[in-house]
Amino acid sequence: MRDVPRTELPALLRRMPKAELHIHIEGSLEPELIFQLAQRNGVTLPYASVEALRAAYAFTDLQSFLDIYYAGASVLLQEADFHDMAWAYFQRAAADRVVHAELFFDPQTHTERGVDIGVVIRGLRRAGERAQAELGLSSALILCFLRHLSEEAAFATLEQALPYREHFIGVGLDSSEKGHPPEKFARVFARCRELGLRVVAHAGEEGPPAYIESALDVLQVQRVDHGVRCVEDPALVRRLAAMRMPLTVCPLSNLKLCVVKSLAEHPLPALLAAGLCATVNSDDPAYFGGYLNQNFVETFEALPQLGAREAYTLAKNSFEAAFATAEQKARWTAQLDAVFA
Repeated sequence: MRDVPRTELPALLRRMPKAELHIHIEGSLEPELIFQLAQRNGVTLPYASVEALRAAYAFTDLQSFLDIYYAGASVLLQEADFHDMAWAYFQRAAADRVVHAELFFDPQTHTERGVDIGVVIRGLRRAGERAQAELGLSSALILCFLRHLSEEAAFATLEQALPYREHFIGVGLDSSEKGHPPEKFARVFARCRELGLRVVAHAGEEGPPAYIESALDVLQVQRVDHGVRCVEDPALVRRLAAMRMPLTVCPLSNLKLCVVKSLAEHPLPALLAAGLCATVNSDDPAYFGGYLNQNFVETFEALPQLGAREAYTLAKNSFEAAFATAEQKARWTAQLDAVFA
């Protein structure tokens, strides 16, 4: 691999093809679209303007973010709303050279407001089909259970979603991590595995390394979302490396939610040095200050030990960790190799 001067690194990061595996589609809802949809649907927001809403994006932890996140989602009522939200994300992702995106969505955020789960899934799926046709961007949907709710509620959501089984590839676990360990959802994840669904879970963001172990042992996940606190347990790091267990790391999210004090202290270099299958993702980009390329550029700028070799590794890891075919992965890797030739 040729050496790349640091001055050329941002352009390389922006140009290289990559997959995004940790994006909450509701978290891509920009204030401008929130107000547009509120007007379309007659929803009154507790903010006077786009600027007032954006000014409220000052979070001290995961819960303070979730409070405003759920308020923003209140404008999503019709199939067209879900389509428009996802289409806006896909356009930004394509501009960032994302070739494949696996979108998390939170049906319980919407069904609890009386929105039918079919409205959610059909709108998102239609945007995904449009992204493939118009942008050449492949995508998949992963249904997430809200961990602050009960396992019974998760089972009910799964049953509601099964008529649309062909439109989503897996399930995840998100929302408030503290006090809601993975084992709380052991039975519903076992059922999802029986159904042949892919399984992932948030673990080790605000929760301790033990939550990552529970996600592996109890939920039998195929990817760990976040997982950055694994660095507190060297034995766990060695286990994750030996398994080639993907971690979907979200640097700007970690900064915004005070998981790290600064990007200069982010454990991403340590994860890569330990041989982990780490990837870079944007999480909730409308709220956390940047889409995928912004995460790459700001993180590499703050961490001078990251260079072209690490950029290549992170992009290739994203293809390895994707729930995609071997043919797709080979094609994306060939495109990546061409950029770094």
